[in-house]
Amino acid sequence: MTATRTARTHIRWKAVRYKEAHVTEERATENPEGDEQAEQSDQPTKLRKNGLYPAVSDELTAVMKSGWADTELHDLRPIEQVPYAAERRAALSARFPGERLVIPAGNMRTRSNDTEYPFRASTEYVHLTGDQTQDAVLVMEPEAGQEAGGHVATAYLLPRSSRENGEFWLDGQGELWTGRRNSLAEGAQLLGLPTGDVRKIADQLREATGPVRVVRGHDAGIEAALTDKVTAERDAELKEFLSELRLVKDEWEIAQLQAAVDSTVRGFEDVVKVLDKAEATSERYIEGTFFLRARVEGNDVGYGSICAAGPHATTLHWVRNDGPVRSGELLLLDAGVETTTLYTADVTRTLPVNGRFTDIQRKVYDAVYESQQAGIDAVKPGAAYRDFHDASQWVLAEKLVEWGLLEGPVEGVLELALQRRWTLHGTGHMLGLDVHDCAAARTETYVNGTLEPGMVLTVEPGLYFQADDLTVPEEYRGIGVRIEDDILVTPDGNRNLSDGLPRRSEEVEAWMAGLKD
Repeated sequence: MTATRTARTHIRWKAVRYKEAHVTEERATENPEGDEQAEQSDQPTKLRKNGLYPAVSDELTAVMKSGWADTELHDLRPIEQVPYAAERRAALSARFPGERLVIPAGNMRTRSNDTEYPFRASTEYVHLTGDQTQDAVLVMEPEAGQEAGGHVATAYLLPRSSRENGEFWLDGQGELWTGRRNSLAEGAQLLGLPTGDVRKIADQLREATGPVRVVRGHDAGIEAALTDKVTAERDAELKEFLSELRLVKDEWEIAQLQAAVDSTVRGFEDVVKVLDKAEATSERYIEGTFFLRARVEGNDVGYGSICAAGPHATTLHWVRNDGPVRSGELLLLDAGVETTTLYTADVTRTLPVNGRFTDIQRKVYDAVYESQQAGIDAVKPGAAYRDFHDASQWVLAEKLVEWGLLEGPVEGVLELALQRRWTLHGTGHMLGLDVHDCAAARTETYVNGTLEPGMVLTVEPGLYFQADDLTVPEEYRGIGVRIEDDILVTPDGNRNLSDGLPRRSEEVEAWMAGLKD
């Protein structure tokens, strides 16, 4: 090939993120002023600096454009969430009549260089659509001429990679790199919603008129398009409402949470069976064992697993999981499987590594069990949300006074919250798509609210005696115990979703012995 021919066919491809522009080609010898391709070449690129293929020939470009089968899917069955998501959108529409509502799924986050963290769509977007695709945006447009309100909801999604511009094989997020995406028509069938091309929505939002609200923190590009149309206060009201919309779970959500808990129970059983291997390695063996169950039966773990052995059990969120596992010490395992629909369990058990509690371990464990049972008994419809926390804390304060670690009366201890030196945290939280679900809800509807059937919350008291705590006898030091279960409020009381795991100390020992036989 002559030098002239080489120059003419030497193409530098710029794999532009398709949400901003199509993949473009810039010829080294052809760059006419005002050319649209030249303008696109100034867009941010995703070129790999030291890639081994710096050029693409015209011939290869032509080859890659053709010879592909039509893989469009037809007659797809809608996902299970469709009717439930529609009810949630109807409630949202009724709350904000006449306003445009924008709920982004979010974007990929860079881990390092050209690698990304696994994508997890925003909770608000998933709850309202059931969809989990990256870069998507739900837009609810107020219906014209509807005095009583009403909205038309559209899911804006990334369409299939184009075979014409090279994006499908040259862009790092193209389909030959990351997998096939649904077409817009397929997305509409699955979600039961009209769909649109998300690459166009930012420009449409810039031109929009009338009141707008957006869920912040997920898509900087969408927020930038709305910067002169929204206010932080109004957007916070939208996020508050969407959090409160998740306080009471529907029947489908409860089934998802039960499935998450059931998988979590099996994950705990897996861990008990390999404690001897963990003793030979570290806490990471426990973390990896539970993670295997989470990935096989679900999407992931719902949060960083806490696999805290020995004195690490006194650290509330010990997620380093790099310490030793020793016979004679306790293992505090706080972990939850997240389902493929993104609902998570949150369960904790404190286990004797060798299968038998020592006397002092049993003393502390049984106190925490008694505290937890008091909290669970307080969970019922019509009760104040705080009641289960108060009931649990009363028992713990009473035990600390009984053991001589605090001076009574118990009422005085609780008034000053002196028990918190060893109890540290609140006794529970709402559970759902987020492990700490509904966190943006107004205080008066959450912490100061009233329990209703369909709410799901954790009850998880604990006692933590730090290894360097000189205010307690030496035998207590380094012992940490937490017991946590996922509790559904029912019309006549409550149901423990995680009762597949034993809680009483003697039952824990028998369960562990049975799994090791």
